[in-house]
Amino acid sequence: MKKTILLAAIALTSISTFAQKKTTTSATVSFDATTPGDALPLADNKTVIAAIDTKTGTITFEAQVKSFSFGNPMMQEHFNSPKWLDSEKYPTTTFKGKITNLSEVNFSKDGTYNVKVTGTLNLHGITKDITSDATIEVKAKAINATAAFTFKLADYKVGNAGGKIADEPKITVAASFK
Repeated sequence: MKKTILLAAIALTSISTFAQKKTTTSATVSFDATTPGDALPLADNKTVIAAIDTKTGTITFEAQVKSFSFGNPMMQEHFNSPKWLDSEKYPTTTFKGKITNLSEVNFSKDGTYNVKVTGTLNLHGITKDITSDATIEVKAKAINATAAFTFKLADYKVGNAGGKIADEPKITVAASFK
């Protein structure tokens, strides 16, 4: 009897813990380094791994650099080359952060919540602090999270391709957690 109660307690704790952390393998990250003179440096990665912990507010994203897709194959080649993001040497880009105003989000109630996220972005082997406004939408127990921010390529020792791309690309992140 004691073993049955102990096993039931462990199972309930595991289920409760699992329900707090939600993951997806189909989040998207858009990279926009377009300039008035060049609309080509625009890419999407639709196979990003993302997780959110509704209890702690922890958010993580991991994107394979080679999975960014450009409309122009030459741009794709430049993006992955050693002169730029060097996807052979630095195959992933990660973000690890936290919702700083988590108490304002009710994950059990439908609604749209404006949040602030702080964390670290690791790109090209360099980790820097990032802060971004984000939106969390809770609808029918699904969680949709979106954020947009810019960063300076120079901070991550990434060249600007002779001025053909924006010095501060815009990154847009979107994830649906069911």
